[in-house]
Amino acid sequence: MPHKTGNPWTVLTTKPIYENPWMRVVEHDVLTPLGNPGIYGVMHAQNLATGVVPIDDQGRVTLVGQYRFPLEQYSWEIPEGGGKKGVDPVESARRELLEETGQTARHWLPILTMHLSNSITDETAHCYLAWGIEQGQAEPEETEVLQLRHVPFAEAYAMVKRGEITDAIAVACLMRVRLMALDGDLPEDVTRLILG
Repeated sequence: MPHKTGNPWTVLTTKPIYENPWMRVVEHDVLTPLGNPGIYGVMHAQNLATGVVPIDDQGRVTLVGQYRFPLEQYSWEIPEGGGKKGVDPVESARRELLEETGQTARHWLPILTMHLSNSITDETAHCYLAWGIEQGQAEPEETEVLQLRHVPFAEAYAMVKRGEITDAIAVACLMRVRLMALDGDLPEDVTRLILG
């Protein structure tokens, strides 16, 4: 039996529920794939998400720690943020890296584009590996109270394995970078920094 890849849902009506500068929530009255009436709520992200794995010349990753209001807990992550749709995501990632860590990078490599929680939101993240790091002064936004840690890549990866890093972008990016290094998909000097 062939797989169907089209939309099996029928949208009857759509109504806006809530909007702010970061999100727009809509509710759809639908017919489910089996033809039953129902509702489907969707959160549309107003911006693109970005994530950066910055590797310095000693093979260390800069992690950013901050309290995450929705989770009511502290979270260790890679430098992340958002950027306006229509702006090159790497430019937004460069800005976030500088704001959160004070770092700039000479080399940038796109490593992953991912959909975050795709059953309830259309939010997309564009992720990068950055190296050739130069350290400057961080300038976090007023809503960000950040703590920075510079750890060997192997330790950041171990933090994922131990469940100490649970942020989806950070987990996916750190795993992806390690896989790229193991598969020989990175420049040799960068692979040495990552794998030791």
